[in-house]
Amino acid sequence: MNSMSRFASPLLLGFEDLERIVDTISRNTTGGYPPYNIEKIPSGEGVILRITLAVAGFSNDELDISVEGRQLRVEGRQINDGDREFLHRGIAARQFRKQFLLADGIEVAGAELDNGLLSIDLVKPTPQAVTRRIEIGKSKRDVRQSV
Repeated sequence: MNSMSRFASPLLLGFEDLERIVDTISRNTTGGYPPYNIEKIPSGEGVILRITLAVAGFSNDELDISVEGRQLRVEGRQINDGDREFLHRGIAARQFRKQFLLADGIEVAGAELDNGLLSIDLVKPTPQAVTRRIEIGKSKRDVRQSV
């Protein structure tokens, strides 16, 4: 049985990657740790999107931010101190990986760790409306030779 693609409409020209992106997003649901916010901050040159992750207990050295293709990846690896003896351990010291899929044109502007909150700023430039006139040429098969 041949399954029909959700994006098989002849009106969706050039959106072949969209189905792959939707499938990637549905597979990358990595739970709720660490919790995060996404803010939209108006800017003169476009929009800044700020992702803020609650990473209490992580230092700069234990966090890694990378972009591969269109995927932003944030990873945290805490180093266990074997010399410490806990009577109660309520603060998790676990590894995590969060992945965010970036749209075309979005760039990572920078990141900052402050008071246990990791903020990553993304710049989304304002799209410029461009209208082009397309000239209609003669088809080579319709050119008739005069006799």
